[in-house]
Amino acid sequence: MIYILWGQDDFSLNQSFAEIKSSISDELLESNTTILDGEHLTLDKLSTVCNAAPFLSERRLVVVRGLLGRFEPATKSGRGRKAILKVPQEGYKLWVDYMTAIPDSSILVLIDSALTGNNPLLKELSKIAEVKFFPLLKGAQLLEWIKRRVARENGSISFPAVALLAKLVGSNLWVMASEIDKLVQYASGRRIEEADVNKLVSYAQQPNVFAMVDAILGSKVGIAERLLQELLQAGAAPAYLLVMLSRQVQRVLRTKALKGQRVPRTQIQNKLGLTQDFVLNKTLEQADRYTLERLKRVYRKLLEADLSIKTGRYSGELALNILVAELCQ
Repeated sequence: MIYILWGQDDFSLNQSFAEIKSSISDELLESNTTILDGEHLTLDKLSTVCNAAPFLSERRLVVVRGLLGRFEPATKSGRGRKAILKVPQEGYKLWVDYMTAIPDSSILVLIDSALTGNNPLLKELSKIAEVKFFPLLKGAQLLEWIKRRVARENGSISFPAVALLAKLVGSNLWVMASEIDKLVQYASGRRIEEADVNKLVSYAQQPNVFAMVDAILGSKVGIAERLLQELLQAGAAPAYLLVMLSRQVQRVLRTKALKGQRVPRTQIQNKLGLTQDFVLNKTLEQADRYTLERLKRVYRKLLEADLSIKTGRYSGELALNILVAELCQ
């Protein structure tokens, strides 16, 4: 049996994989499970593993991550250029031929993230495999998922709270599930409201973090200091704020480099792992607005502030206040 699980929603993908494992009633499944790196896998290695007899069992589970991605079409830059296939030396047909005849004792699960409809290995294996696609949830689908997840945790939630949660967290279901768990526990039997989301969800602080990054990069000391104090008074830990600031400046630096290479917007989003349109738009905007020299200087200062906190030179709050003052001179 062959399963193909692919898509950017790795939360749902992992749940599906867990269901596959639980459907195999075998006490020795863990001893008969092999996980392979598909990016460097050879056909000989795969056949050796799949052809091996299971240990005191009827089934062997073979999981391959990243194999399908090796067969993604890569388009050369420039008009009129044809797509070139990034295939291993064996060619995808040899892989298809082997997988068509794998022993009944082996259950093969191929796991990958973003693929296209032009992937030749995916096309051919779809004829013989059970394929499940897990795109990032957006819009109405995301709202429905949130409601189902809250109900599953024995909670209830108002529609405005659902909409706000979707806006703040976006399509990252790992984070969403964690935030829902916190909200259900906090509500303790009553309905979750907008005020609860604003109070508890860590992502609610992101807009102010982005605004503070803007103020720091633009040397607007008054705005930066006010936003810093508002975040601290709202309960944000200095270490958390420093991580958020450093992460955003690092994103902007990477985005600026990718834009310099003329990488398309969708690829920038995938490379940075951004699931929220708000975060992507803000990052692209900041990459356009500020110079590389300014971004590098701010990032170095953030690293220095982190070091001063870890070595005990300054407290977290003092280090952040000094950082803002120095960068906004």
